[in-house]
Amino acid sequence: MAYELALIGAGNMAEAIAGGILKSGIYSARQLIASDLSPDRRTYFTNRLGIRTVAQSSEAAALAPRLLLAVKPQSIDEVLAEVSPHMRDNALVMTIVAAISTGYIEAYLVDKPVRVVRIMPNTPMLVGAGASGICGGRLATPEDLQLVEKIFGSCGVVAEMPEDLMNAVTSLSGSGPAYVFYLAEAMAHAGEKQGLSSEVAALLARHTIIGAGRLLEQSPDSLAELRRKVTSPGGFTAAAIEAFDASGLAQSVELGMNAALQRGKELSR
Repeated sequence: MAYELALIGAGNMAEAIAGGILKSGIYSARQLIASDLSPDRRTYFTNRLGIRTVAQSSEAAALAPRLLLAVKPQSIDEVLAEVSPHMRDNALVMTIVAAISTGYIEAYLVDKPVRVVRIMPNTPMLVGAGASGICGGRLATPEDLQLVEKIFGSCGVVAEMPEDLMNAVTSLSGSGPAYVFYLAEAMAHAGEKQGLSSEVAALLARHTIIGAGRLLEQSPDSLAELRRKVTSPGGFTAAAIEAFDASGLAQSVELGMNAALQRGKELSR
């Protein structure tokens, strides 16, 4: 049987992408095949998503004109070596493998004129609220990018950009959920110190982040205007913002994102 898309790797991100594809109707479950060495992940994909699974990536790669590489960066050479002899010459290769460039994959598959599109998604894709940056490789067509935007747009927002900005995307949206969780942790911890129970502090911090996120999504106001609307002159919030400014919070965020950017450059291939 012929398939439209082979998922090489069936981890959490591949699950989120497959879920978005199925929910939006881009492909049906019968048009997808997934490979993973883990029997548990294969069982999950088959039983919960209705997607056929196989253990060997080479088998999946041979059965579809489009591949989505969703493996760990340290496994990329092994996976490319496995799928290369079996994939079609004109295949579309989509990759969410962190720090691996389109040029690296093209060079590895130099004997096959594959089209490569690189995507940097983030974990909120798991709840349909992801943010992904995408860029095309040397042979990728506008139609390829449109398909990738459609697939990843099914579980979030998508922004196309030059590949030399993909590390910046990683430092902002790829790593960004961890920054938000870090802030939530800090808010809850501070609330405990001010006398709230750990349960109440965690509950209020969690739902404050959730509610603020919904306002960000639904309001037409700029980020600065949303902040100003909560910050009455001389009030509680203004005192907190003044303290944040005095402590250099914005500079700390920039420093952290620059560290992430530099690490991305170091790991890039």
